[in-house]
Amino acid sequence: MKKHFILLVFMACVFTSGTYAKSPTPNSSSQTSIGMVIYSNDTETVWNALRLANYSKNQGDSVSIFLLGKGVELDSMVKTDNDLKEQADQFLENGGSILGCGTCLRSRKNNEPQVCKFSSLADLYELIRKNKIVLTF
Repeated sequence: MKKHFILLVFMACVFTSGTYAKSPTPNSSSQTSIGMVIYSNDTETVWNALRLANYSKNQGDSVSIFLLGKGVELDSMVKTDNDLKEQADQFLENGGSILGCGTCLRSRKNNEPQVCKFSSLADLYELIRKNKIVLTF
């Protein structure tokens, strides 16, 4: 009985080690889908998030951005910060999508955002579900 138990444990280790121990090998030619949730209005944080989004798109990845909470203030931040405007414009010109939480926009009396599109919790949920990687800033 003890031998059977040891053999069973050994077999379980052998069969599961291949499944759980290996990390996926990145393939430089494959496209990755990245979702970014920006909930900060800190200029440097938002700027770096947009820089990463642009870099990722230039590497061939698909990138979607969702602005949440203070993050929807990006719409007003680009009016006073040329570096943010440049990064946001580049992202949008390269086919990027920026969605903004409609509730958060309305609470800030922004009914006509210029940088993002009015979106909902369902859109945020979809971003999370469809992207392989989700980053928050």
